[in-house]
Amino acid sequence: MRDLQEQLNTQKRKVDFDTYDITVKEIINMVAEQIIDIAPEYQRLFQWRDDRQSKFIESVLLGIPIPSLFMATNPDGTWEVIDGVQRLSTLIHFSDNEKAKKRVGITGDLVLTDLKKLSNFNNKAFADIEKSIQMNFYLKPIKVTTLSDKSDKKVRFDLFERLNTGGLRLSDQEIRNCIFKGEFREFIKELAKNRHFREVVRLPKNKEDNATYEELVLKFFAYLNDQKSFVHSVVDFLNDYMEKATRKFGYTKNRDIFEYVFSSLASVLPNGIKRKAKTPVILYEAISVGAARVYVKRKRINTKGIKDWMISKDLESLTTGATNSPKMLRGRINYCIDKFSE
Repeated sequence: MRDLQEQLNTQKRKVDFDTYDITVKEIINMVAEQIIDIAPEYQRLFQWRDDRQSKFIESVLLGIPIPSLFMATNPDGTWEVIDGVQRLSTLIHFSDNEKAKKRVGITGDLVLTDLKKLSNFNNKAFADIEKSIQMNFYLKPIKVTTLSDKSDKKVRFDLFERLNTGGLRLSDQEIRNCIFKGEFREFIKELAKNRHFREVVRLPKNKEDNATYEELVLKFFAYLNDQKSFVHSVVDFLNDYMEKATRKFGYTKNRDIFEYVFSSLASVLPNGIKRKAKTPVILYEAISVGAARVYVKRKRINTKGIKDWMISKDLESLTTGATNSPKMLRGRINYCIDKFSE
């Protein structure tokens, strides 16, 4: 029992929260002044239809309690939305604060519709209601819970993931992009658009707009530079590596490796790294990292015969089934190293 309590106390110490009651007007102004940030990765989640937005505004006007907005505190004191992007965006959409709307990419005014209790408000925008009701809306208190910047990045990722409950969820990499801001994040975003990389990696349509390309760039550098740290959980491994790389990373050297590897692969694989019309992630990891390791050592790679050995039974056995282990990872990367070294 003591072990249970000790573990609970240890984990609780990693999380530090503050709670505030803030008026609707103050919250919207904080967005306008960039004190509260809705990250671009989160903005794509604002997909509530007008009828659902209207129902939420009706609840606010009626004083019905609504769930807290959940924020994370950044080192510079600003807040970043973790949970509540739909609610906060709806408040902004209904308001007359054009600066806040511009900050979050909202155009036009919300015209209330399909309201049952406040049916007289249907077909009305904010400008159409009485000044006293406008003031009443703006002065409504909203509960805001903030995660302190004293909480470590791993805790922040975990909370993003736990609270990421909307109908259109963020991918793991989109969450990382919200948490690990800085030069490295922008670097992998840039390389994810590299022409040769896109020729080599072929993703299905539903994976093209959720930062999967960026995660594959991250995986390339994580396995290339820190493979020994991989134990079992790919998510934890990538989180740890992105945190390390955000603090220290050799941009010039790694850019050279990346550009050489994918230009070389694109020249001999016009259809990309493919198996059954798409790029299997595990096969991508093995080939790209194997090529990079050989290039680092020899400053060249031998791509002869890659179309044949890429679909060989030997490599297939290393890239299918129970592959999520350090041993299997070493096996498939080493297989590709041997082929690129011949």
